[in-house]
Parts: sequence; C-alpha cells; structure tokens
Amino acid sequence: MATYKYVARKASGEEVAGAMQADNPAAVVRALDERNLFPVKVNEQEAPRGALGRRRIGAKDLSILYGQLSDLLGAGVPALRALDTLGRSIVNKRLAALVRQIRERVAAGASLADAMAQQPDVFTTLHVAMVRAGEQGGFLEQVLANLSAFLERQDELRNKVLGAMVYPLLVMTVGLVIGTALLIFLVPQFKAFFEGLTVPLPTRMLFRVSDVFANFWPLMLLVVLIGASAVWGFVRSDRGRRAWDVWRLKMPVLGRILRLVAITRFCRILGMMLEGGVPLLDALTIAKDATGSLVLAETIGEATENVRAGETLAAPLGESGYFPAEILEMIAVAEESNQLERTLLQIADTVERRTNRQVDLGVRLIEPMILVMLAAGIGVFAVALVYPIFSMAGSIQ
Repeated sequence: MATYKYVARKASGEEVAGAMQADNPAAVVRALDERNLFPVKVNEQEAPRGALGRRRIGAKDLSILYGQLSDLLGAGVPALRALDTLGRSIVNKRLAALVRQIRERVAAGASLADAMAQQPDVFTTLHVAMVRAGEQGGFLEQVLANLSAFLERQDELRNKVLGAMVYPLLVMTVGLVIGTALLIFLVPQFKAFFEGLTVPLPTRMLFRVSDVFANFWPLMLLVVLIGASAVWGFVRSDRGRRAWDVWRLKMPVLGRILRLVAITRFCRILGMMLEGGVPLLDALTIAKDATGSLVLAETIGEATENVRAGETLAAPLGESGYFPAEILEMIAVAEESNQLERTLLQIADTVERRTNRQVDLGVRLIEPMILVMLAAGIGVFAVALVYPIFSMAGSIQ
C-alpha cells in the first residue's frame, strides 16, 4: 500500500489538500468521492528517507533483486506474491519501497516492464527492454538471472579497477602534500641558514621554487581552483565530453583498459539482449548507450544504420579503430553463421579475462613509476639541501 498526495475541491469550491494510503490512485479517487470531494490532482508520494532510506541503489542491490526474483518465479511463485515477499525482505529500504510500488502497479494491471519504467533513475532502459522481452517471450526467469549475473560481473570489474587505483593515487597524493609542505615550511629555514654563503645551482633553484610557494601559495591555489573549474566546465560541455572521451580512450595502458571495459560491456549487453529475444536493431540502439563512451556510442550508432541498410555489423566497427582485429573477425564469422548472440557472450568472457590481466599489468607499471618519481623528488631535496652542508664541512676541515 502506497501513500498518495491529493488536491481536491469541496462543493463550495474550497480547495483542500492531504494525503492517504491506498492500493492505487483509483482507490484514492473513490475515497474522495465518498467524502463529497472532487479530485483535482492525485500523485504518489515518494517513500520517506530515513537513515537507511537514503542508501543509494547500486548494481549489487539490483543484482540481488533480480536473482531473488528469478529464483522465486522459477520455483512457481506468482509474480505478485514474489514481489510482495521481496518488498518485505530486501535490506535496502529505498529499493524495498520501490519494489512495493512496482507490486502495486502490477496489481493494477501494468506489466512488470512498464512498472519498472516508471523509475528510470533506478531501472535503466536496458533492464526494462530485457524484462519486456522476457515477459513477451515467456522466459522472464532466464532474463532476470542473466541480468543478475551481468550486474554482478560489472560490479566486480568496477571494484577491481577502483581498488587497483587506490594505492597509486594515495601514494601520489601523500607525496605531493609532503613535498608542498617541505617547500613552504622546511626549505625557508635552510635558506636562512645558508644566508650569505655561495650555494650550488640545485640549491638556488630549490630556494626560488620555495619562495614562489611560500609567498604566492594563495594566488597559486586560486589559479588551480579557477583552472579546475574551467576544465570541469569544458568537460561537461558536449564538445568537452567528446574530447575527454577521445583522450582517455587513447591514453597509454589506461586507455586500452578503458576500451576493453567498454567493449566487454557492449558485447555482453548485446549478446544478452539477442539471447533474450530483443530484435537486433533495438538491441544495438540500447547497447550503444550502455558502453559509457560517447565515441564508441557514435561508432555503434553508425554500425546500426549499416545494419538497418542490410549491411554487416563488423565493417563500421573496424573503421573506428577502437575494436581489436580479433574481435571484429569473430563478429564477422558469427554474422555469417547466424550465431551472433552466442559469439558475443564468448567475446565478453574472453575480453573480461584479458581486461583483468591488463588491470594487473597497469597497476604493476604505475606503482614503480610513482615510486621512481617520489625517489627523484627526495633526491632533489637531498642534493639541494645536504650537499652544501657537506661542502661547508669540507671547507672547515
């Protein structure tokens, strides 16, 4: 049972507003009519957000939801009863409230896909399209199981990439903070100690850099903030998003990893949708937006038009230069043998394993590079500050 806000008028024309709990909007209208009120507006109220209700709904939560719903439907539990059970048992309170809303819409006569489509911020176009295909084809349990497995793999890959980048970014951030603090607070003390003495070139250069940081750090911070804001504004524009997407896909090491991640997502989503009975053109339209890359989405959009014109899928993908040759060859052979959905899922599994190796290799390369940079920075400080002291000690002797 959901909560609905209403605005109604009395026979005298006076406007009244309030809220009541009901199974659907029609029940609210009937209740208002019994009170001699004419309904003007009836809207469903969002579930209240307490400490647990503010929890965001992530891929892991949706994966658990789809998996449990698939198990219940596969065991012969009716859809309404399954949704009612999940609405009472899901730990994420916000998702539980959404499931209860979906249950009420299904009870009112809507399909599961249409009920999910009312929450586009949680259930994406991909999820709704696959569920609709499963409902129409009579294999909803299989579609939900595939969606659950896909979201679980996607979450694992994302966590692996993010986890691999935590240590290098932490080391680099700590190194920059310590280096800046040394330039602002420690180096000026050495400068006073060496006052009136002839120091070597590295020491003089370090003193000048320290003067800039010590005397102009507010201005430098302001310049950094303005520059970051300008870059952020540019990246959020259409032209900037595309330029950023092209640059990150062509970066050494990391760019290849990002390309493989996007290709894995595209192949798995397209293969799952084709396996679920979604027509090829509709599947391509949805899969291109799920890659997470504007450039790859444009490439797949061009390929969709080729397919619409009766041509092959592999040719325009190869012209972009972002898809590896071996993947294009497998897609071309699959098109000829009419086994595209099966081949795409095999490609996704293969590329996912390759991506994991690329992530491990990238981390192994990044960590020593950062350590070398930190060692070089420490060496500069040591040469610039310690060398004059040894020179003074030698002169005294």
